[in-house]
Amino acid sequence: MYKKKLLIFGGTGFLGFHTAKKALQNGWEVSSVSKNKPLPQRYLKGMKYHFCDISKKKKLEKILNKKFNYIVNYSGYVDHSKKKLTYLSHYIGCKNIVDILIKKNIFPEIFIQIGSSIENGKTKSPQKEIAVKKSKRILSVYGKSKFKASKYLINKFNKLNFPSIILRPYLIYGPNQEPNRFIPYVIKSCIKNKEFKLSKCTQFRDFLYIDDYIDLLFKILKSKIGIGEIFNIGSGKPTQLKQIITLIRNIIQKGKPNFGKVKLRKDEILKMYANINKIKKYYEWKPKTLIKSGIDKTIRSYNKEL
Repeated sequence: MYKKKLLIFGGTGFLGFHTAKKALQNGWEVSSVSKNKPLPQRYLKGMKYHFCDISKKKKLEKILNKKFNYIVNYSGYVDHSKKKLTYLSHYIGCKNIVDILIKKNIFPEIFIQIGSSIENGKTKSPQKEIAVKKSKRILSVYGKSKFKASKYLINKFNKLNFPSIILRPYLIYGPNQEPNRFIPYVIKSCIKNKEFKLSKCTQFRDFLYIDDYIDLLFKILKSKIGIGEIFNIGSGKPTQLKQIITLIRNIIQKGKPNFGKVKLRKDEILKMYANINKIKKYYEWKPKTLIKSGIDKTIRSYNKEL
């Protein structure tokens, strides 16, 4: 029986792990390319692991030597304060992947580029998908690198029909996320009944549970529509950070948040959430998991770990 072949760049990360897990459950052949080995809790039996810095084109060419049905690119340097590494991984790395696939004429059926909500700039929420024309309102190197990668992909789609779809996720959360992210940080601090420093947490953000994201991703891969398009990925609803913390504390019954001890960034957007009308229309999808249910499931997963 023929198996679908999926290649995940950044397959050892949070989103990559959940994507690979679902694909393996579907009986697909799954390969991962990343710089680092997976954490023990993210190791997946049956996954083919390759290790490579995608900004190094010659090394990457040796791995990209066969055709895959689907490719998903999650790769990118996590510490965005390191500007050169951020640019190399988020833009040059993506460009290298695409250039090699074009040179070897091994186009996938669909190439999913994971962009960022920052690419929509400082537009009023609910934010619509900003087309890849100008990035004047994007300030960070990370945002500009993601934007350049999107622009490059759309250019290759227009010229060569390279089958890319760009997803711009807002805040996806759930089990096995990195401990320095907002929700895991609060959960682990509360479980240990620690005092933890925060801003005033008056910001509103868009949170989407991982299972809803994965359901959508596989709808996209299987549908083969929307190629050449950009889509926001989120719940489409704003939730205040303070509400998330209150919810977590109410479930765990512990934790000592110290509000106002961390200053907001000068360029902080106080209310940021997605307009998801486009993605809902294309794929007949909508989020199913309420924030309380998603937080509860996430807490239970961390309780098992600690």
